[in-house]
Amino acid sequence: MTADVQTASAGAAQVQTTAAATVTTVPLRLGTRASELARTQSRTVADALTAATGVPVELVLLSTEGDRSSAAIAQMGGTGVFVAAIRRALLAGEVDLAVHSYKDLPTAPEPGLILAAVPPREDPRDALVARDGLTLGELPAGSRIGTGAPRRVAQLRALGLGLDIVPIRGNVDTRLGRVPGAGEGPGDLDAVVLARAGLSRIGRLAHITETLDPLQVLPAPAQGALAVECRTSDARTRELLGRLEDATTRACVVAERATLAALEAGCSAPVAAYAELAEGEAGPELFLRASVTALDGSDGVRGSATGPLADAAALGRALAAELLDRGAAELMAAGR
Repeated sequence: MTADVQTASAGAAQVQTTAAATVTTVPLRLGTRASELARTQSRTVADALTAATGVPVELVLLSTEGDRSSAAIAQMGGTGVFVAAIRRALLAGEVDLAVHSYKDLPTAPEPGLILAAVPPREDPRDALVARDGLTLGELPAGSRIGTGAPRRVAQLRALGLGLDIVPIRGNVDTRLGRVPGAGEGPGDLDAVVLARAGLSRIGRLAHITETLDPLQVLPAPAQGALAVECRTSDARTRELLGRLEDATTRACVVAERATLAALEAGCSAPVAAYAELAEGEAGPELFLRASVTALDGSDGVRGSATGPLADAAALGRALAAELLDRGAAELMAAGR
């Protein structure tokens, strides 16, 4: 596999001098997609890892099926199209760790790999970028709204605002360019909906005209979170990555993705889940919300549950079971 290498910290190696000898610390190789957002996310993790451990990290840019194709994600098989090539490189020993947008990962574990760290999460909400500074409620009926996510399509249609939802693909700046005044592009749409986290990470927050309330549009499971993987057998890298762990973020995304897995749905299904830390009678607990919405917006089921952080996975499974009892499977089947 051909890869371009960029140094994520000054110098190819950090030299540590001891009384006995001079020891060269070999850089860790971090596999990532080449998009601006992926590189930025990976550099953030690389810099944090070097700051926490003193070990230098270099980025190895890899091409994935999702990057090479212009087809809709669902047409390519949905889950995993942005991570399979990176995982192959990791298993082959071509890189030592990988950083993914957590929501892109399949829910089933990958043999030989471990999710060694979940760093603190960015704001997981969706964001609207609209012409003339408009909010969602201010856009007139018939406005053309771009999004590539079935979850967003379904929830936007369910709002009953008479919006024309247009499927789009491409990186963040390509999508922003579809809105007049938001970037370089055709400006052929009235608005686009994107993850606020991605806009934040690459410095595009100024383009947001409204951050969408989860009561209107519930985020995707694990949206805004990063997943850092390494080989299960690589004890040294596992130990180093453990210093980046944020226990609360992991509990939240474990609950959300347990819901997704129990629904047997992938990242291209119209499923939303969002967990937050709340104060319960016995101390901190998770407040989990989830929904499944018909792709045409005509119907949907939504529920919530609370429980201890230690029971995050069980909480997600229980909420999924409730949604299935109320017709979630039929809604997803209709969408397919």
